[in-house]
Amino acid sequence: MAQDGMAHDNDEDLPHGRFYWNELMTDDVDKAKAFYAATLGWQFADMPMDEQGADGQPKIYAVALLGEEPVAGVMDMTDLVPPGVPPHWFSYICVDDIARRVALLEANGGSVVRAPFEIPGVGRIAIVADATGAFFGLMMPQ
Repeated sequence: MAQDGMAHDNDEDLPHGRFYWNELMTDDVDKAKAFYAATLGWQFADMPMDEQGADGQPKIYAVALLGEEPVAGVMDMTDLVPPGVPPHWFSYICVDDIARRVALLEANGGSVVRAPFEIPGVGRIAIVADATGAFFGLMMPQ
């Protein structure tokens, strides 16, 4: 497994412009974990996040594992998305230079929802929308 917590043969397998990671944004993490465990055989490794939930406890990010390979993430979307947004899968695209790609995104009609930020041991991420309003993430792995 790579330092970013995701399994790759090598980083050349995931070059710039390719989908890199997917995570389920849900308001019922336990129900989602039970569903994917029963349906796909995924197991989960829970990791505390820096963000706190409404109860004051750290939010948990669940890494879905197929055997020992990380295949996706599951996270509580409460307080991260506007009310009324249904549970959904969210995709990240690998980029070579996050600052440059964010500037190009804006120049081509996209918008930044959350400016680039660092996740230790993972890399830099920006949450963005394309020119049609579709949300996705840009990710420059560490």
